[in-house]
Amino acid sequence: MTLTLDPAATPKQAQAQQTPQAPRASSDTAFQAAAPWRPLRSSDLSLVEQLVDHYGGLIRHHGLRAGSRLPSVRALAQQAGVSRDTVVQAYDRLAAQGLVHSRRGSGVFVSARRAAQAVPRASQGLPTLVQGAAFDTAFLLRSMFREGTEHSGDAGMLPPEWLDQEMLASALRAVGRSTGTSLLTYGVPQGYLPLRQQIASVLQAQDVPAHPEAHLMTVAGVTQGLDLIVRSLVRPGDTVLVEDPGWFLIFGRLNALGVNVVGVPRLPGGPDVEALERLARQHQPRLFILNTAVHNPTGQTLSAGVAHEVLRIAERHDFYLAEDDTYSDFLPGVPVRLAAMDRLQRVLLVGGYSKTLAGSLRVGYVAAHTDLIRRLTDLKLLGGLTTALPGEQVVHRVLADGQYRKHVDRLRERVDRARNRCLRMLEALDCRAPHEPQAGMFAWVDCGVDSEVLARHAAPQGLLLAPGLLFSPRQAAGSMLRIPVPMVEQPQTWKILGHLLAQHRGGGG
Repeated sequence: MTLTLDPAATPKQAQAQQTPQAPRASSDTAFQAAAPWRPLRSSDLSLVEQLVDHYGGLIRHHGLRAGSRLPSVRALAQQAGVSRDTVVQAYDRLAAQGLVHSRRGSGVFVSARRAAQAVPRASQGLPTLVQGAAFDTAFLLRSMFREGTEHSGDAGMLPPEWLDQEMLASALRAVGRSTGTSLLTYGVPQGYLPLRQQIASVLQAQDVPAHPEAHLMTVAGVTQGLDLIVRSLVRPGDTVLVEDPGWFLIFGRLNALGVNVVGVPRLPGGPDVEALERLARQHQPRLFILNTAVHNPTGQTLSAGVAHEVLRIAERHDFYLAEDDTYSDFLPGVPVRLAAMDRLQRVLLVGGYSKTLAGSLRVGYVAAHTDLIRRLTDLKLLGGLTTALPGEQVVHRVLADGQYRKHVDRLRERVDRARNRCLRMLEALDCRAPHEPQAGMFAWVDCGVDSEVLARHAAPQGLLLAPGLLFSPRQAAGSMLRIPVPMVEQPQTWKILGHLLAQHRGGGG
């Protein structure tokens, strides 16, 4: 190209004259410049996906410049031998990715792309700890739910392949066909009534007197249920009792609210009732949060005798009991429940389906006295209006179709086998459980070394461990360690754990 410059031009004009102007794009400019798209009828990808991949690749790799016009819908459909709707859908997807934009009456054009921000090294790949930072609950949770993590069972959740994906897919399809306009609504603050009715029928069969309208509300998982209970019943400066060891996430939530958190020693049959009586007399607590059916992390269950004594102490000292029922389906038969014995007077029962169906559904429930359900529902309204209706409809479909019980039976058998294997493999590494767990997806063992130091060294190698100090409100260092039982299916993980244990016991850590 030869440029002729006007010597009398201003500097700005001269610069413009030196800059070659891109020719005005016709409707087919980009179409001609790019390699034409040919659909592959035998591909596993749909025609829309093929077209998106084709033009997306050209744009991302600078085959098509910003401002270039894509072929018209009609032209591309004729050239490739596909329907106009296929092209429209593909262009819509490209627009949703920010790769193209449409100009009314002019066509579809390649968008100017901003340079992607570099991902900080600390956020890539394996979890890392800043020098001197504590191996605390926040770090563990960030590591469990970091971007791109596939939950294979080493982080305290069951691997996806252990769950019934086809059962869920079938329920999703059924809900999708039958939702109608309900998908467009907020739902009911107290929760999807057919689901509450289904949950009520299950609880009533287990002697918990839960009426679907008077005593039940749905929540976004057990975590939200306990959060609502705490925020409704407790004020800054109040004392809340927790189990020691107990579920670590609630400790952080209570501390954030300015609550005095006091641990009650956990024994094989439940809370140490002598300690509970003494602490209740000393602190006058507002609430006691505890696992009953299957305790996290020990896997122990509540005995009837201890349950009766806990209720008597709660009545004597006038505090509420939040009964975390998360893992009850991992226990065969009907568990001992405070809610059944108390008849929902001062006990609030919290349960859910994240562990047994799918964590992404985030569907749970609270069963409590009518006055408390009303207060909790109002608080739920103020915090987030309603819970997601489609997830509740899916869970209802699974429960109502009668598939859930069979699924849970199969899942429990698999978890039990894995837990027994896990305990034997841990014994071979000289890690022993103080008491044999009766159910559940964890092994609570003494590893013989400082478990926080062990977890700190394991994290950079891709092994996420939960040290015992996280499970105590005292946060005292010790040798207890929680191991998720699905780890039995990860030979490389066991090699890493064995190597680290040998290293630390030999003084090399």
